[in-house]
Amino acid sequence: MKSSAEFERDVTRRLERSWAEELVGPTGDWPRKFPLGLESADVLGADFGSFVGQIDAWRRYARERGLTLHETGRRVGAVTHRIPSHVTVEDPGEAAALVGSGWPERLARGAVRVREVGARFPAFNGVARLVRATDSYTDTDFDLLLNAGEWFRENTAQGLTPRQVPIEGFHAKWLNTSQHLVAMLAGQDSLGVEPKHPGRIHFSYLDPEYLATGTRRHDSATVGDSVMPAYHPRVVIISENKDTAIFFPQVPGGISVEGVGRGARAIASFDWIKSAPAVIYWGDMDADGLEILNEFRAAGVPATSILMDQDAFDEWERFGTNVDSRGLALSGRKPRDVPHLIRERELYLALVDAEWPRVRRIEQERIPLDIALREVERVTSHVGSENLRHRAD
Repeated sequence: MKSSAEFERDVTRRLERSWAEELVGPTGDWPRKFPLGLESADVLGADFGSFVGQIDAWRRYARERGLTLHETGRRVGAVTHRIPSHVTVEDPGEAAALVGSGWPERLARGAVRVREVGARFPAFNGVARLVRATDSYTDTDFDLLLNAGEWFRENTAQGLTPRQVPIEGFHAKWLNTSQHLVAMLAGQDSLGVEPKHPGRIHFSYLDPEYLATGTRRHDSATVGDSVMPAYHPRVVIISENKDTAIFFPQVPGGISVEGVGRGARAIASFDWIKSAPAVIYWGDMDADGLEILNEFRAAGVPATSILMDQDAFDEWERFGTNVDSRGLALSGRKPRDVPHLIRERELYLALVDAEWPRVRRIEQERIPLDIALREVERVTSHVGSENLRHRAD
């Protein structure tokens, strides 16, 4: 039989799955009967005395919280006993009050925002998605988002940089990080603002012979420039984490590129990366990291992943977590179209599944670099020696 703490974790997972959608309209998730893991009559009969305290505790727990406790008959010896089997939680409000941890405040804040979006954007049909995506926004930032959505719904920013858009109260950095939400709210595919400057990548040289010359180890390149790296790499390792890229061990003919998050298009613009005999991508084992891998391949980067499949997840799960980089709880969500994931697809679909019972994120930097180096050597061992010949300029 589950403990009350396990039951509350089940309730929290159900809240995470549909809280924003439920604020917009009934999803069918509530009322919800949560099973308590009813034991069989044989198990109960083997040591019924140990269950008596649990039964009393569940009745007291449900009574004190005003919850509906369901019981079923189990015959133990010659007597039929009533055993708790399920607890019904009526709605997200009751669930939030039960688990606490900021959930009542989240629902109250979300309800206000649903009404605000409905009043100012009555035709908008992505309210739940928007409210979920902006859960960490302050009220000021959310109001700014609505103002920006209204402006872009009626105006064009063609020829303007984010800094030049004439909306009171916001700065360029805010718009840069919120463009996708503003565009969604305004009903546009893109805001059409000009980039502040061409994309830029940073990379580190890993070739031991080159590094022995004492010349520079770290370098950068700007999209559109014709500058080439110090040598044509035979192995390019793209790392999601900046520190991992900078401190990657030496690799003959290797260059380590900082992945810059969802900057696939910038990296794909460099032919010396795409044409390297071996291009390797290494990122976090979470839904975002796997989606980023898909984006790199979609942009034309022929990346072979390392440490990003189900086998690697099983091996390194002890270092996993259930919160994102902002400390917010990770939960299941609707999977995106990821046609470029192949052996990684199994893990991706598991991590976005609302019923996934394990951790949802293993950060790349938790895995030792010598393990990653071993994986790079395994991948490059399958590339012909002729293709891996070091070509220095």
